Amino acid sequence: MNEIIQNMTGMGDMSDQVIATDLLIAAKSAVKMYSFAVTEAATPELRTTLHSQLNNAINMHEQVTDYMIAKGYYHPYNFNEQIKIDLTTSQTALNLPQP
Repeated sequence: MNEIIQNMTGMGDMSDQVIATDLLIAAKSAVKMYSFAVTEAATPELRTTLHSQLNNAINMHEQVTDYMIAKGYYHPYNFNEQIKIDLTTSQTALNLPQP
C-alpha cells in the first residue's frame, strides 16, 4: 500500500522526507506563535498553559530535527550538503504531475 501511495505522489522514497519537513515547519511555526501568545496572555493561568504548549512545540522541533539529521534529510551544519538536498527536493516538487 505504501508503495502505491509513493508511486501516486511521484515521490518514491522522498515521502518520509516531505512529511518530516512539513512537521519541522509546523513545529517552527508553533514555537513562534506560542512565544507571541505568551507575551500577550492576560492571566497567569493562561501564561502557564501557553508556556507548557511552547515547551511541547520546542520538544517536537527537537525530535523532528534529530530524526531528520539521523536520516540524512537535514544538514544544519553543512550548508553545501543542505543546498543539494533542497535543490533535489525542489526539482522533485516541480516535476510532480499536475492534478
